[in-house]
Amino acid sequence: MFDTADVYSAGESERILGEAMKGKRDRSLVSTKATFRSGEGINDVGSSRQHLLATVDAQLKRLQTDYIDLFQLHAYDAMTPPEEVLSTLDTLVRAGKIRYVGVSNFSGWHLMKALSVADKYGYPRYVANQTYYSLIGREYEWELMPLGLKEGIGAVVWSPLGWGRLTGKIRRGTCIPKESRLHGSAEDGPQVDDEYLFKVVDALTRWPRRRARRSRRLRSTGCCSGRQCQPS
Repeated sequence: MFDTADVYSAGESERILGEAMKGKRDRSLVSTKATFRSGEGINDVGSSRQHLLATVDAQLKRLQTDYIDLFQLHAYDAMTPPEEVLSTLDTLVRAGKIRYVGVSNFSGWHLMKALSVADKYGYPRYVANQTYYSLIGREYEWELMPLGLKEGIGAVVWSPLGWGRLTGKIRRGTCIPKESRLHGSAEDGPQVDDEYLFKVVDALTRWPRRRARRSRRLRSTGCCSGRQCQPS
């Protein structure tokens, strides 16, 4: 699945993806998003009917396709009633312009409120929640994960490497590599305490060594006893 959004490089990401999918659209899954401000106009932001209808049409044009597999609200719009948001998404689904709907950057109560409205009026239910989740950012497990399991909402995880901190290049006692994205964007992404980060990295570094030693012991025990063992 290719994931993009109207605000990624001011729409250029969608345009490039559209070019790349030429002749391969039927073998591609496309996910895109909207809600954040995408222009200077008063209606170029939010999840109002006017903004969503206009935005989806523009996205379809940039993507060079007649439908979006998964359309996600990029954030919660507290200024637009959920009834208006979901009725608009229902209109887009019925028109064949989008197939499934999801969200991103929603809290648990935002999501449950929307689901209750969808169930009440027969609007499409959100099937995906694009969320931050990594070994150094596990807040998703507190509320949104059990909610998703109960309500059948899948997770589309962003930044599983913790905003570039879990690539293996950042370790205790070393400097951030010159080419790291953290130099210019650390303040924009999820925050983490340095000591907690290093504890996680230390554990990840030790784990393969312990696994390798255990595998060698199992193979050795299997040979000596005549039993057939497979490394775990």
